[in-house]
Amino acid sequence: MPIAIPSWLLPILMLFCSNVFMTFAWYGHLKFKESPLSLVILASWGIAFFEYWLAVPANRWGSSVYSAAELKTIQEVITLVVFAGFSVLYLKQPLSWNHGLGFAFVALCAFFIFHKW
Repeated sequence: MPIAIPSWLLPILMLFCSNVFMTFAWYGHLKFKESPLSLVILASWGIAFFEYWLAVPANRWGSSVYSAAELKTIQEVITLVVFAGFSVLYLKQPLSWNHGLGFAFVALCAFFIFHKW
């Protein structure tokens, strides 16, 4: 029996997965600096192809639940969460207090986007 995912959650999950692909497409090659740039670009395009297969329908379906500004805000928050994990776990680059402060400001921006006055 298939699991029904709520319409408000499906685009968030799809955007999260798409962002994992995009982060690897954009930054995964930094561990392979000896590889030719042309090969890295082709590999990144290949990875980004799968990102689009998730992001485009996520935004299409998400637009029935969220406004465009809300979808973009969700995407940006997910981007920071995914990139923070990627930076620490894959690139082995620590995050510092100023990164946390910057992320907190983005969270504050998200609050204002979603807050109904």
